[in-house]
Amino acid sequence: MYKYDVVVIGGGLAGLTAANFLAREGKKIVVLEKSNRLGGRAMTNNKNGVLMNLGAHGLYIEGEAMKTLTDLGISLSGENASKAVQIHGIWKNEVYLIPTDISSIMSSSLLTWKAKIILSKLMLKLMKINIDSIPEGSLADWAESEISDPMVRHIFYSLCRLTTYTSAPTLQLAKPVLKQVKRSLKGGVLYVDEGWETIIQKLKKQAIEVGVEIISSKNVIEIEHHDQSQSIRCSDGDLFNVPECIVATPPKEALKMIKGADYTSLRTWNEQAIPVTASCLDLGVKKLPNPNHQFAIGLDQSLFFTNQSRAAKLSEDGTLVVSLVKYHNPMDQTINPNAEKNQLESAMDLLHPDWRKEVVAQQFLPKITVVHDFPHVKRKENPGPAIPQMKGIYIAGDWCGHEELLADAAVASGKRAGLQILKTNDLILAKEG
Repeated sequence: MYKYDVVVIGGGLAGLTAANFLAREGKKIVVLEKSNRLGGRAMTNNKNGVLMNLGAHGLYIEGEAMKTLTDLGISLSGENASKAVQIHGIWKNEVYLIPTDISSIMSSSLLTWKAKIILSKLMLKLMKINIDSIPEGSLADWAESEISDPMVRHIFYSLCRLTTYTSAPTLQLAKPVLKQVKRSLKGGVLYVDEGWETIIQKLKKQAIEVGVEIISSKNVIEIEHHDQSQSIRCSDGDLFNVPECIVATPPKEALKMIKGADYTSLRTWNEQAIPVTASCLDLGVKKLPNPNHQFAIGLDQSLFFTNQSRAAKLSEDGTLVVSLVKYHNPMDQTINPNAEKNQLESAMDLLHPDWRKEVVAQQFLPKITVVHDFPHVKRKENPGPAIPQMKGIYIAGDWCGHEELLADAAVASGKRAGLQILKTNDLILAKEG
């Protein structure tokens, strides 16, 4: 008799989601988290009462994460950040209003008359597009064949960068990106009150209520696969023997952790993974020098600005939390932190002159991982949830999305892994019965 049915390694969105789904069905679960805090990149830092996520975070209202959290009975407070916000674009170091409806398209100084008609048709198409009709191929292939005007393509690509946090149109598969853009246009994005730590704490609370044991500062160093069980060894000498485990870590960590994984599909999944990174500058400010500039996207540079406090409560005293994000090219990871920070500060200078005297808190993350992989043209196969060559070992994480992206991929993969275990167990019971 095993003390636990499943060990979940990793206490981020994916791991906690999996734990909740399994425990709700009566499984005995333990979550092992190597850090002293749960959440991974979904944690929130408290800077003297100013709450900062690790860069700008938004939850797609019609995405898999929101649907899954709702299924688990978790509700989040905050507002739709997409409602009633004017989008500005940065083009050749000038700020323009980005047209988002017919009236603003027609009055735009950024577009020719021909481009205005093309953009109008494109926006209608994106809202109504049948996702299943999109051919296999890259985002660039789709855009080059569908959008004839260069400026409209710039606007389109900036929307795609915004919704995927990825600047790689020749690599990104068109279908998942267009699905995300459609969701963004139709449902919008939720900015969560008190930061994404709230999501983690609610997942944790729910998990504990259904019997999940959570152990932090517990570093797993090796997983050994046996025919009917898995032996999980920790750096402090503790050993867990269980029928099944879910490894909700980055792919390189999973490959290193699982003994013999070099001879499994996990090696392929690790080799095909292309991490995405970004530079993030988060600021707590007393006020915005130009209150008209609440949200802006770069048209000729891969960055965006957002005032998260327009839709979420992130301080007690009314301090505004704003974020600037620069997306990196996934195929070029040579990052100069000073140059990145200067570029983000220059964008802030353009949007909000004299902003520095308003700053009460800040954090700069020169190179934070956005996701450890995404759906791209070089992918040979979708990762997980099961490792076929190692019965009883499953994977989850933001890199295990099939067509999902970002937090949706993390949550969906955790759910997939949990449900796959339940399904496999049911099949075994049916055979034995």
